[in-house]
Amino acid sequence: MKVLVVDIGGTNVKMLTTGQKERRRFESGPNMTPQLTVASVKKLAADWKYDGIAMGYPGRVLRNQPVAEPHNLAKGWVRFNFEAAFKRPVKIINDAAMQAMGSHRSGTMLFLPLRPARLLQHGFKA
Repeated sequence: MKVLVVDIGGTNVKMLTTGQKERRRFESGPNMTPQLTVASVKKLAADWKYDGIAMGYPGRVLRNQPVAEPHNLAKGWVRFNFEAAFKRPVKIINDAAMQAMGSHRSGTMLFLPLRPARLLQHGFKA
């Protein structure tokens, strides 16, 4: 099975698929909607073959679905149907968790995602 990995970030969306060596990217930002993201991914990956998609999402994810809108992108992500839009199976995970899994090599790992903006929202002092 060939998998297209998509990392959605506040400034860029990066992607790479099984069998390719160089990742591709495009700019994101406060006007990036899920519809625009899907269209841009499809366009940039048009010459790649893939059976499913693993997506890193910049926010909370529960049961393969975003449960909170991202702070640095446009609204509309929470109820968006990515599988219907891509016409392929899609697995969504938090972007920090995806990065930790992708960089882990062997042994035991302790993963502590700290987001300064979220810490400040909960009363922690900078």
